[in-house]
Amino acid sequence: MTSSSTAPALALPARHSAGCPYGPPPAYTEAAATSSLTRATMPGGESVWLVTGYAEVRAILSDRRFSSDVRHPSFPLLIAGGRDRITENPSFLNLDDPEHNRLRRMVTGDFLVKRIEAMRPDIQRITDETLDTMTAGRTGADLVADFALPIPSLVICLLLGVPYEDHEFFQRVSRALLSRSSSPEQLLDARDEMLEYLKELTARKRKEPQDDILSRLAVRDDLTTQEIASTGFLLLVGGHETTANMISLSTALLLEQPEQISRLADPAALPGAVEELLRHLTIIHTGVARVALEDVELAGTTIRADEGVMAMLSTANRDAEVFGGAGRPAEELDLDRDARRHLAFGFGVHQCLGQPLARAELQIALATLFRRLPGLRLTVPHEELEFRTDAFIYGMRSLPVAW
Repeated sequence: MTSSSTAPALALPARHSAGCPYGPPPAYTEAAATSSLTRATMPGGESVWLVTGYAEVRAILSDRRFSSDVRHPSFPLLIAGGRDRITENPSFLNLDDPEHNRLRRMVTGDFLVKRIEAMRPDIQRITDETLDTMTAGRTGADLVADFALPIPSLVICLLLGVPYEDHEFFQRVSRALLSRSSSPEQLLDARDEMLEYLKELTARKRKEPQDDILSRLAVRDDLTTQEIASTGFLLLVGGHETTANMISLSTALLLEQPEQISRLADPAALPGAVEELLRHLTIIHTGVARVALEDVELAGTTIRADEGVMAMLSTANRDAEVFGGAGRPAEELDLDRDARRHLAFGFGVHQCLGQPLARAELQIALATLFRRLPGLRLTVPHEELEFRTDAFIYGMRSLPVAW
């Protein structure tokens, strides 16, 4: 039986490979091929467990003995320094129950499948209008700036009640927050700037509430302004960056494998195709952090109390025992694969609240894009595309296309 005495070997976060831009960093894949648990070191020098197997990742994310509370002194952070400021005012994503459940349940109703399904006409309208603007009098564009970012930004602004004219501000701040090249001071300044903006917006919503999430939170008497701002922060940043990156990455990948694009035109096949894109790309390449609250046995290994773990969704979603078999290998894209068990949205009580919205946006955006622009193509060689390898949420810097 192994324990924490094993010497750390892998420095986190690992580098991506230019030769395989859609997969996790090779160091994670190599670790997964050797063992489902590997010792690694965080940027601040602390030792953690890198957990790469599907069964083990799923077990950790559903086990209350592994804490999501970022305020725990041993919680692993991918930014060295500034722990006290980083752990201030966490959103419910970085809290355990009962705090997590108290805050999350106040917005759960806004993301129920039935509610999101009723929004599909609005999402379709936003997608069509975005494409109309992108193509008006033009034969080329940057798909990231002109399509992938505006759609989820407009949708989350509509849901939250954030004025879309402020989108340049929150996109700028989001980029600083999600860049691993940001210093702790830059990251925390960006976070505070966003929180102050949301506090001011909350104050306005209290005076003049409307039919949106922030208004419904603002008129409650059991939430502080800070709690509302932290919740809005999570939904605003997570609600547009993740989906925007999935749209651009999916488009680039499909332009490299055009024989699979036809699956998006089949309404019956479209949902499954999007699940496979989510599995294959799994844009949270840095993993999901947890800290053990007590000794836990996992896959023949003892994870000691107060030891940190990084649950790697990206390698779990390429586990051959779960996603291999008769079709293409697990590391390849196959839009006919049954990928419904993927962990791209996490697992357990902290599973992504916005997954019904993300699915609807991806299905509508990708199907509409390739239906309306059947001649869509890259305007640079695939190897010259620039990926956001320095970001906590993997994506593309730009995607130059023509039609």
